[in-house]
Amino acid sequence: MRIVRTCIACWLACAGASAKAQTSMEPVFQLPDSVTAFTLDQFYAVILQYHPVVKQANLLPENARQEIRMAKGAFDPKLEVRLNQKEFQDKSYYNYTDAYLTFPNRSFLEPKIGFEDNSGQLLNPESTIPGDRQYFAGVNVPIGRGLFTDERRTAIRQAELFQNIAQADQIKLINKILLYAAKDYWNWYNSYYNFRLLSRGADIASEIFRRVKINVTQGEDAAIDSVQAKITLQTRLVERQEAWLAFQNAGIQLSNYLWDEQQAPLMLTARVAPVLQVNEQGLLSRQLLSALADSARVNHPELIKLRNKIDQLELERSLAREFLKPRLDLSYYLLSQPSAEKVIDPLNDYKFGLEFSMPILLRKERSKVAMTNIKIQSTEFEQSQAEREILNEITAVFNNITNTSIIIGQQTDMVNLYDRLLEAEFVNLENGESDLFRLNIQQEKLIQSQTKLLKLKSEYEKLKAELYWAAGIRNLNFTND
Repeated sequence: MRIVRTCIACWLACAGASAKAQTSMEPVFQLPDSVTAFTLDQFYAVILQYHPVVKQANLLPENARQEIRMAKGAFDPKLEVRLNQKEFQDKSYYNYTDAYLTFPNRSFLEPKIGFEDNSGQLLNPESTIPGDRQYFAGVNVPIGRGLFTDERRTAIRQAELFQNIAQADQIKLINKILLYAAKDYWNWYNSYYNFRLLSRGADIASEIFRRVKINVTQGEDAAIDSVQAKITLQTRLVERQEAWLAFQNAGIQLSNYLWDEQQAPLMLTARVAPVLQVNEQGLLSRQLLSALADSARVNHPELIKLRNKIDQLELERSLAREFLKPRLDLSYYLLSQPSAEKVIDPLNDYKFGLEFSMPILLRKERSKVAMTNIKIQSTEFEQSQAEREILNEITAVFNNITNTSIIIGQQTDMVNLYDRLLEAEFVNLENGESDLFRLNIQQEKLIQSQTKLLKLKSEYEKLKAELYWAAGIRNLNFTND
């Protein structure tokens, strides 16, 4: 067993057996010179710049701006011309020309200017104009319904609120893709370093098997030792192959998020590898939990959407209440003719109109108000429930992070202890109190504990991303400075 002990000593030197688990796993995390680190921040930056879903999300605010523009179109000045003419058997019955320009605006007044040019042998008396065409300028004024708001003013205010909803949807959509990306990144991280860890174990098992065969040939070891070494090698090779498959599939999954500036999909290469940037200062503080909860109450995109939805419904309710009023529209126009030499007299040269209408029972209008009140109440209930769920989810994820951090500390201690057990087993082997079988058991336990520690660290990083997602933090707290 002299050469076997030498091989195990080489393994311990490679593993760096000591009192610290970080030392035993250090070689696994040391990237080759040919490999470049691909950090999570770099990954986020690529997604935010080129990913189609992010580009799609960036269209939402522009669509909202077009909604506002479309609503403002109701206030565009409007030119209208009406021409009505009748000729029969060489007789000109009438020729009506009416052209006017209205200036809708966000106040209750609607200015209007235009002219009338009517001629013919059989004109209605009310349409008869002495002399040339007649010009008019005046306003329409709603005294009852429409004085404080109307469909056009309500539509533009709702469109302005829709812009806030679109921005909230944008944040939700981008945060969702970043959350999935973060989870896939840490799966890639776990599979990459797990593959390196198991590859190192397979290389050591291969070297031990080679040396044992030499010892068996030279008669220094029993033949059964080569069988045990072969079984260990086969086990390590199977584990490495499974880890390689997981690593390859994790890389393929991560490639779903990689695009270039021409919107061509990219694939990960073997020249990049994930790394863990440790920056946990203050992460587990209660102050952070309180800050995230306060931020979520104000800035969470789902709550922003619901608040703006309530504001839109309140505008709808104001409009519905406006329809409870009678319609009473007044119009007043000054009249003038190009050929007239006298000064316009507002008390004599004018046209005045009044329109009045009102449903007797107002059942439709009262039902509309009641239905809008129900919608507002329903949305307020939804808002209260959503806020409660969001705050509870933040607390739950925070608790998971705290618990996972504790487990990582405990698992790190376990790795340290397994390191010491393996070292002690090696001493027993040198003293003739152990064998290759027991040594392999301790080595297997150490590898399992290291693999579990690696997975826990990956889960911890996933939870960090999930915490910022639960709080609705824009881009999951990533800033591309």
